[in-house]
Amino acid sequence: MTESPLVALVEDEEHLAQGLIFNLEAEGYRTHHESDGDAALAYLLAAPQSGPEKVAVIVLDCMLPGTDGFAITRALREAQRYTPILMLTARSHPEDVLEGLEAGADDYLPKPFDLNILIVRIKSLLRRTAWQTAQAQAPAEPPAEPAPPDTYAFNHRTIRFDALELIAPNRITQLTVMEADLLRYLTDREGQIIPRADILEQVWHVHADTDTRAIDNFIVRLRRYIEDDPANPQHLTTVRGIGYRFLANPDHAE
Repeated sequence: MTESPLVALVEDEEHLAQGLIFNLEAEGYRTHHESDGDAALAYLLAAPQSGPEKVAVIVLDCMLPGTDGFAITRALREAQRYTPILMLTARSHPEDVLEGLEAGADDYLPKPFDLNILIVRIKSLLRRTAWQTAQAQAPAEPPAEPAPPDTYAFNHRTIRFDALELIAPNRITQLTVMEADLLRYLTDREGQIIPRADILEQVWHVHADTDTRAIDNFIVRLRRYIEDDPANPQHLTTVRGIGYRFLANPDHAE
C-alpha cells in the first residue's frame, strides 16, 4: 500500500497548527509538526530523501522562535534539499514574500488564509513534483524537432522549465519554481525592457509599491546562473530607473 504524502508543518501558533494538522489529515495527508525553528531545521536536514518518511511538502511560517523560516529555507537549499516549500507570510509585510522567494521558497500564502487555498497550493506542489519525477524516469528518446517548448537555450545554457533545471557547461543548477517563473517571463519577452512593477505583479503577484531591493538581490542570483561574468552581465542587464532586459544574443542587440 502506498503511503500518503508526508507534510512537514512548521508553525509556532499552536491553535493554528492544530487546526491545520486536523484538516490536512482529514484530506489524507500524514503530518509532522515542529513549532521551533532550530528543531525544525534539524528534522528537515536529517529527514530521509526517499522512502515513506520522505517529506513531500514543507509548510513553513516565516516568523519562528529560534531559526526563522527564511534561514531554514536558505539552509535547506544550500544543503541541496529541494523539497517544495510553501511559506506562510504576514499579509501586512509584503517584503516577507520577496525575502522568502529570494531564499528559495516555491510558493507563499499570506496570513490569514483560506484553508481551501492552502490545500490547493499543496496539491499543486505535489503534482509538480510527481510530474518532474516521471519526466526524470522516462526512457531516453531521440531528440525531437523542433526543441521541446518547455526549454530555452542560449549562451551554451539550456533552461528546462519542466524539470526546473538550468544546464550549463559542467554544471546543473536546480531552480525554484519562482526562479523558473521569472526566467520564463524574461525569456518570453526577450529584448523588451521589463519594469520592476511587472515582475512584482505578473510573476510574484504582490503589490507594485513593495520595496524592490529584494528583486535586485534575486537578479544577482540569476546572473550567477546565466552569465559568464556575473559582475559584467551581458544577458540580464539593468535598465537604470526602470527594470531589467534579457538578451539571448547581446552582440546582435540594437
